[in-house]
Amino acid sequence: MKLKGKKQESSNSHEGSRGKMTLLLALVALIAAFGSSFQYGYNVSVINSPAPYMQDFYNQTYINRTHKPMDGAFMTLLWSLTVSMYPLGGFFGSLIVGPLVNNCGRKGTLLINNIFSIAAAILMGTSELAKTFEVIIISRFIMGIFAGLASNVVPMFLGEIAPRNLRGAIGVVPQLFISVGILVAQILGLNSILGNAEGWPVLLGLTGIPSLIQLLVLPFFPESPRYLLIQKGNEEQARKALQKLRGRPDVDEEIEEMRQEDRSEKEEGQFTVLSLFTFRGLRWQLISIIVMMMGQQLSGVNAVFYYADKIFRSAGVKEESVQYVTVSIGAINVVMTLLAVFIVESLGRRILLLTGFGLCCVSCAVLTLALNLQPTVSWMSYISIVSVIVYIIGHAIGASPIPFVLITEMFLQSSRPAAFMVGGSVHWLCNFTVGLVFLYMEAGLGPYCFLIFCAICLASIVYIFFIVPETKNKTFMEINKIMAKRNKVEIREDKEELKDFHTVSGGQAEKKSTSSSEM
Repeated sequence: MKLKGKKQESSNSHEGSRGKMTLLLALVALIAAFGSSFQYGYNVSVINSPAPYMQDFYNQTYINRTHKPMDGAFMTLLWSLTVSMYPLGGFFGSLIVGPLVNNCGRKGTLLINNIFSIAAAILMGTSELAKTFEVIIISRFIMGIFAGLASNVVPMFLGEIAPRNLRGAIGVVPQLFISVGILVAQILGLNSILGNAEGWPVLLGLTGIPSLIQLLVLPFFPESPRYLLIQKGNEEQARKALQKLRGRPDVDEEIEEMRQEDRSEKEEGQFTVLSLFTFRGLRWQLISIIVMMMGQQLSGVNAVFYYADKIFRSAGVKEESVQYVTVSIGAINVVMTLLAVFIVESLGRRILLLTGFGLCCVSCAVLTLALNLQPTVSWMSYISIVSVIVYIIGHAIGASPIPFVLITEMFLQSSRPAAFMVGGSVHWLCNFTVGLVFLYMEAGLGPYCFLIFCAICLASIVYIFFIVPETKNKTFMEINKIMAKRNKVEIREDKEELKDFHTVSGGQAEKKSTSSSEM
């Protein structure tokens, strides 16, 4: 009878923790993602279409100053800086995630971050009027800092406020808005709209509008309850925030789960990046996010988008129509990411990651073959187009959105900010590296460069299959317990509470774990 009662209680506990999508929760997710993630995507794509007109502006400004045209090599350097300053800024933005979210909160950091975006938007929008191209380059770096913060803080914030049965779906929303931002930039960048000599300053300056909306609206929404309880120690505010987000007064179970997590981490304190790298109890979590972030960025997504125009031209698409075909690829990206929002809770994270990287791997292999045979077999150009579309689908449902979801889920409150700093830094460094070396790879290897991306996708699949667990519908503590076994860390259950008594500096538990593994 006693055992039956315990089982019944456990069943009720799982049922009671299932949350519904309340209006407030949906609004917080939309405002946070629109004000931040949307702009990340928008600024990835915004300078692609008006590039010739912006380069004309660079050259004309130089002529007005020196009375001679700009050297071709100098123009290449300036444009490379314009493109690469964005991911470089993203790297620096990732480095300040931890201090900001720990001291200012998740919501507070998003509000502060809007200052970067609005300042950059004003500078870029007025650059032509001021007749200075240096301001655009500096603004791209500032915008990169904004994107580096946004790409890490929004998934962390949404992952912490979501009930566990909706955590995956809400965690994919930032990636959905990144895709929407890319698509909107592609549409507004059409020559017939703002991608022309007169419209490009407006196109660059529009990025400040979502930040302005977020700055006005987000203060009225609650802070992350986990941050309020675990890091600020204010249970009353955490309870009120949770009651608003869940739309019901009874939130005792989630509060108890947070208390339990708080108790298990009391000895550890806040992790720094250095302590995260030296702590045995989080070894496989850390390796996993590094591998997944490298796989996400080094799998060739930017290269495929770059090659898409060439592929469509070789298939007979007219020059004036290539822009519209590129927009259609952006639309497919949005639709498939939206699909991921709806299927991530039913299929799980692991399946989407394996399927996504699998589709990317096969697409890269087929694309290499098709591009090489295109000169001799005419219909191979259509196989190339299909390969590009399948690749975009694979990346949209797995490789792009899921790694950020897993950073939130695989780390507890004390180590999560440091984990996002590591994951974000890897993300932006790899992004910067691909942007820097891809043109040289393409010049040296031609279509065979996609075999490198194919190998990276395959390596990611093998790692995920053997190491990364399914985290669907599990509490943060349950996931921590699964990963503890991977790390060979000793776990004790005491009065139905999970307690990891490892500390950052090692200690007795560390020694005990080591000796047991030696036996």
